[in-house]
Amino acid sequence: MLDALLGNVPLLLLSVGLVLMLLEALSPGAHLIVIGVALVGAGLIGAVVPVALSPIILAALTLVIGLAATYVYHEFDFYGGKGTAQTTDSDSLAGATGYATERITTRDGEVKLDQGGFAPYYSARTSSGTIEEGEEIIVLDPGGGNVLTVESLGAIGEDEIDRALREDAANDGGTADSTAGAAGDSLEESSNAETDAEPERETETEKSS
Repeated sequence: MLDALLGNVPLLLLSVGLVLMLLEALSPGAHLIVIGVALVGAGLIGAVVPVALSPIILAALTLVIGLAATYVYHEFDFYGGKGTAQTTDSDSLAGATGYATERITTRDGEVKLDQGGFAPYYSARTSSGTIEEGEEIIVLDPGGGNVLTVESLGAIGEDEIDRALREDAANDGGTADSTAGAAGDSLEESSNAETDAEPERETETEKSS
């Protein structure tokens, strides 16, 4: 088998290209898809063309197809959203959403990301607690793309709601305190005004008598 591959360069290129594309599918982010497409393209042309092509011609074909694949890779987005990468590297997984395909604990679990590339299934774990199968999740730490640290979207939503309620309660309390303080100041000013008016009335009474 190995001798057949070494003796048939187009078949060798085709085989290596398919292996690289498979590796990219299993581990998105390695950017092996461009090289894989270039090798597969050159291998297919070399296998289809009846005339045996020299290794130099095959190398040139690989380079040309690789450049074309690179252009397509950067210009077109097959996963949605113009301008994003064609494969999902580990850094871009932060903030990605999906759902748990099995129960996730602090030790192990599995999730499927909504935009996870060719292979959207990832090993995952939680920072604390558990996430049941089917719950929606968000990636907190990509972990290099090996094991993702995730959190339940429901838990994050509840935390934000609780925080908002506490802030509203604090704002309402501050407003009430300000209103009470203003009312107290008004009453004190009124009392002082009445106290100042008393001596004036007494003086006028003494003069009239």
